[in-house]
Amino acid sequence: MNIKLKIRKGDTVEVVTGKEVDKGKRAEVIRVLPKTNRLVVQGVNMRKRHQRATQQGGRQIAAGIVEFEGPLSISNVMLVCPSCSKSVRVGFKRGEKGSHRVCKSCGKDID
Repeated sequence: MNIKLKIRKGDTVEVVTGKEVDKGKRAEVIRVLPKTNRLVVQGVNMRKRHQRATQQGGRQIAAGIVEFEGPLSISNVMLVCPSCSKSVRVGFKRGEKGSHRVCKSCGKDID
C-alpha cells in the first residue's frame, strides 16, 4: 500500500496543536510513520525513559534518564513553505514527471 503523505522527512513544520510547551515551534521532521499517520519532529514532544545499566554483546550501556522525541499526529502540524515561510496547507499538481507538492498560499512548488 503506497500512502501519499503531504509531509516528508527533512521538511520544516510548525506545531499547531498539542502541548502548550510545543505550540508554535518550528523544527525539522526526523522520521515519518505512514502506517500510523504520525511523525517525529526534532526537539518536540520530548519524552523521558529511565534506563537500567545493561551489558549487551560486550559493550556497556550506562544507566540514567534518556530524553528522546516521541511521535505526534500529522494533524497536529502544518508544513512551512520554503518560499513564503508561512505554515500552509499542501496541494498536489500533476506534471510531466508525476505529481508534486504545491503551497496553497503562494502557489509555488515545494519540491
